[in-house]
Amino acid sequence: MSFFKKSGIVNVRMVITEEKILSNIGKVLKLIDPNSKKQIIQLEDDAFFQDLIGSIKTYLLEYPKKKNFPSSVYKAAYELVEYATNQFEENTKQIEELIRQREKNISLATKLKSVLAATQKKDKEWKEKVKEISEDVSEDIVQSLNTIGRCKTDKSENYTSAVKLVNARIANLESNLHIEIDMERIEDRSKALSYIGIEVAEALKEIPAPSGNTAIDEAQTEAVVEDEFLSETRVEVKPSLWQRIKNSKFIRIITNITKVRIRIDVPALPEGRGNNN
Repeated sequence: MSFFKKSGIVNVRMVITEEKILSNIGKVLKLIDPNSKKQIIQLEDDAFFQDLIGSIKTYLLEYPKKKNFPSSVYKAAYELVEYATNQFEENTKQIEELIRQREKNISLATKLKSVLAATQKKDKEWKEKVKEISEDVSEDIVQSLNTIGRCKTDKSENYTSAVKLVNARIANLESNLHIEIDMERIEDRSKALSYIGIEVAEALKEIPAPSGNTAIDEAQTEAVVEDEFLSETRVEVKPSLWQRIKNSKFIRIITNITKVRIRIDVPALPEGRGNNN
């Protein structure tokens, strides 16, 4: 089947075969596989991924006789959307867990500050406070707090080192750097999953489900999986692609709940696409 594809300002004639599309779907699956070595880093910078999705979408939309659409491609595209949907849900669960961990860390940092102040002031209950927090912090922090509480002068090297160690741990708990990094990584993967939902699932809805495939027939019912995915990622008014991604449920969750700054201020996706095999 022949399609015309615009790359920059040059129209390039391409022949997209069934085998090529199946291969491209396989490449997409590898890129969104959380166990894959090569994964999406930043959607806006990954022209290869965009090209793969573009070729799949074009094939689905421009296939001339939808009733005779290759069942192998339909099945593979359907499974791609289903897998993307499942991964999207898993990402949401991971984000929720990271939120809980971050809140726990911030709470512990506040508590540790209080215990540190008690040991520095030689509060009469400082030993009890250290004991209470001992199950939530590492042994070196417990030892440092005890050192601070027992030191008769705040000028000694042991005292200074102990305070520095405790303050460093408080700063780490407050910054949650590793959690923020994990959130950004999950965010980038979810942008790619949303991209699949917007581009592939919508195009797939235009094609009748092939008969004889029980799994697809049962799940099809007006493309339940695609509809559920689209309900999470699309909006009624069709703005630019990036605007649609920005308005997705996942991005709203990240923005409003986790307060993580999302780099969605990119002007637009590249207009031209390279020919990646």
